[in-house]
Amino acid sequence: MEAWVIWLIAAGVLLVLEMMTLTFYLLWISIGALVAAVVAWLVPDALLLQVIIGCVVALVLTAFTKPLARRLRTSKGYEDAGTELVGKQGVVVEAIEPGQYGIVKIGGDTWSATSTQSIGKDELVRVMKRGSTIIEVERWEEFI
Repeated sequence: MEAWVIWLIAAGVLLVLEMMTLTFYLLWISIGALVAAVVAWLVPDALLLQVIIGCVVALVLTAFTKPLARRLRTSKGYEDAGTELVGKQGVVVEAIEPGQYGIVKIGGDTWSATSTQSIGKDELVRVMKRGSTIIEVERWEEFI
């Protein structure tokens, strides 16, 4: 198998992983792998050049887009959709143990959740904090 095909497969896998994590970091690495695929197609024998150019592209994208994303989040009128989850009630679908993930259903959506408490299935919880894809919850009755 030629190197550009391997780079293209790596870019596709990273893109799929990015769609599951929504962090943007894997997107930049995916774009770096895509650029490395183009370099591999143009210069098939220069493996080191492919790796270096792919890494440089990923690093440049990470370095330049992080301040832009931060500026966007602090701009006037921007509201993170995840902040509206804080304070909402949910139902535990998969039990949560301290230090391990469980699953909580809020409205029609399910979220990976953590807690400092052991919370069983079908118990009501309140969302305390939201990370990128994981929420932190506590038992509902301790809150009332």
